[in-house]
Amino acid sequence: MPFESLSDYFIFKLYESIRKQASTHARFGEDLLADTAKQRAEELHQEIERRGLFCVPIEWPIAD
Repeated sequence: MPFESLSDYFIFKLYESIRKQASTHARFGEDLLADTAKQRAEELHQEIERRGLFCVPIEWPIAD
């Protein structure tokens, strides 16, 4: 997905949505998010940094 046309706010909302999912899964001690979600989060994080903005990286649950 090209991010250039999306607002900073929307980029953050997408990133935070994935963060909430990861946090929920971590509470239950599971890593249920697919690799595609992790890849999308990384792409969003790179776009946030490219724009000179800041966000806290997502802490992914450790898979057993």
